[in-house]
Amino acid sequence: MAETVDGKKDEADYKRLHSFPLIRHTDMAEEMRVETMELCVTACEKFASNNESAAKMIKESMDKKFGNSWHVVIGEGFGFEITHEVKNLLYMFFGGSLAVCVWKCS
Repeated sequence: MAETVDGKKDEADYKRLHSFPLIRHTDMAEEMRVETMELCVTACEKFASNNESAAKMIKESMDKKFGNSWHVVIGEGFGFEITHEVKNLLYMFFGGSLAVCVWKCS
């Protein structure tokens, strides 16, 4: 019983420690980067157990705000090689190991 309580406490501490967004790579302008990062955090928190819904929310919001042709990948343990428009890429981590990649290509 004590191990279960300690395990839940450790998990809560880990999530609290890693709940900030960590940008791995971006070439976006400052204003766009901040808006995109906040949108990604909101979507990942709102749809914590459904990455597909979070990606859909991010894509639809980016399409409305910054024009069409945005793409979003959310998950753990993936690699990627993409072609994107200059100044339209954000690759970040949230919650420790959840990666979010947002890019635009036409």
